[in-house]
Amino acid sequence: MFVALIPPADVVEDLASFVAPRQEADATGALRWTSQEQWHVTLAFLPDVADRHLDDLCARLARAATRRTDLELAVRGAGAFPNPARARVLYAGVDTGDTEGLSRLAAGVRAAANKSGAGADGGRFHPHLTLARLRRPTEVTRWIRVFDAYTGPWWSAREVALVASHLGEGPRNRPRYELVDTFALGRG
Repeated sequence: MFVALIPPADVVEDLASFVAPRQEADATGALRWTSQEQWHVTLAFLPDVADRHLDDLCARLARAATRRTDLELAVRGAGAFPNPARARVLYAGVDTGDTEGLSRLAAGVRAAANKSGAGADGGRFHPHLTLARLRRPTEVTRWIRVFDAYTGPWWSAREVALVASHLGEGPRNRPRYELVDTFALGRG
């Protein structure tokens, strides 16, 4: 499972229209492009949520969400994990007028998961949307420059989503995502 901010359809469509011709230009096929249905900003990755923790997790996520307000976000820029010289992931960056608020939201979501026994995993929070994965470490500076030119429309994140990921059940053996629940940001 994971907890994420899911961009609205118009934001996804705008990014998809920028990504599509670049996907076609990937002559090497080294990049395994993610589908636009999978684009999201992960706040917390929950590798193994036992059924007995799910109700408490949802209750704690709801409380964590009410402690934060809506966030204005835009997809902007690009980067690679772990670095451009030996990339395994190519991503689009996320810009916000409130970087601290977004980081606090992610910290609150991770704390809620840990307190529920669901156990959040992962390193330092770095907001992004994964565009592609690479089979082996590859130099991707050229791709970063291409996607660094993109600036998407601003959107308001008003809720966080708890999503179950069913590995290998989607098209071409990719994950299939199932929305479990959403939690509104703020008290009203």
